[in-house]
Amino acid sequence: MIEPAIPSPQHRLHPKRVLLLGATGTIGRATAHALARRKHEVVCFMRPRADVAGYGPPTDGWAGLPENVAQRFGDPTDPGSLAREAFRGEHFDALVSCLASRTGAPKDAWAIDHRAHVHALAAAQHAGVTHMVLLSAICVQKPLLAFQQAKLAFEQTLVASGLTYSIVRPTAFFKSLSGQVERVKRGKPFMVFGDGTITACKPISDNDLANYLCDCLDDVRRHDRVLPIGGPGDTISPRQQGEYLFALLGRKPRFKHIPVRLLDAVVGGLATLGRIAPPLAQKAELARIARYYATESMLVLDPATGRYDAAATPSTGTETLFDFYARLIAGEATVDRGDHAVF
Repeated sequence: MIEPAIPSPQHRLHPKRVLLLGATGTIGRATAHALARRKHEVVCFMRPRADVAGYGPPTDGWAGLPENVAQRFGDPTDPGSLAREAFRGEHFDALVSCLASRTGAPKDAWAIDHRAHVHALAAAQHAGVTHMVLLSAICVQKPLLAFQQAKLAFEQTLVASGLTYSIVRPTAFFKSLSGQVERVKRGKPFMVFGDGTITACKPISDNDLANYLCDCLDDVRRHDRVLPIGGPGDTISPRQQGEYLFALLGRKPRFKHIPVRLLDAVVGGLATLGRIAPPLAQKAELARIARYYATESMLVLDPATGRYDAAATPSTGTETLFDFYARLIAGEATVDRGDHAVF
């Protein structure tokens, strides 16, 4: 069952041997640092190639990871690779996964969000792991898309596995809400769907989310729980995001309003063409993803009313999206969105 988020544990932390999946992503890297700061012994298992700029080849190790974490490489979709290259017959106390499909397309989603995790769970149980912390997503509450269905299917497998679990469902990420910063800086209008108030979220930073994930290892109140979590402060609509960006730049707000029905037309057209041209079928799924995020809030969904509930969406951390925007404008932060730019 879903429980509200709770404060970070105040008791003494107990260092553990942790296998971390997905360490090449921005949240995974932040989680590796947070685990290392807590003196856990961390082994990062990563795919040999990642389509993210700024990383060197595996032989040199991935940039941005702490020096005191081990780096191992292999194929998380292959049970044999997980056994040979990741766990290596060694004992681990916990498995932490920030692994996610890069595009959300059906084939990728079921391979990574579901099957890779199923294989990793089996290997973890064989290695003596007793606790898994899973980075999921709040949008699985309303699973209309392939990647949501794949994530939810693994959540159910984990719950039924007998392992202690902490399933963390965060709201929107800063990187997903920063794609228009450069556009606005170049003098272009901020694009919104409808009037810009259709959706809202409580964005959470990579570091705040990483700390929350790590605290799950030692806080028993977060064990065997599904934990929705957002960042600090009130909910933010797309229109508020744009207004704040223009204010930071000292400019009058300008918006370009895109009708949701236009997305519907794109989805319908691509779906029809996809029946005869498979590459267009994948583009249709990406268009469905775009429509979902244009029309659904990233907040806790009340199953009784079918409405999103800001008050029921817990908050954690210290950095707000607007703090991050200010650092972006000042050149003190950068955004690495990679394949997730589609969102």
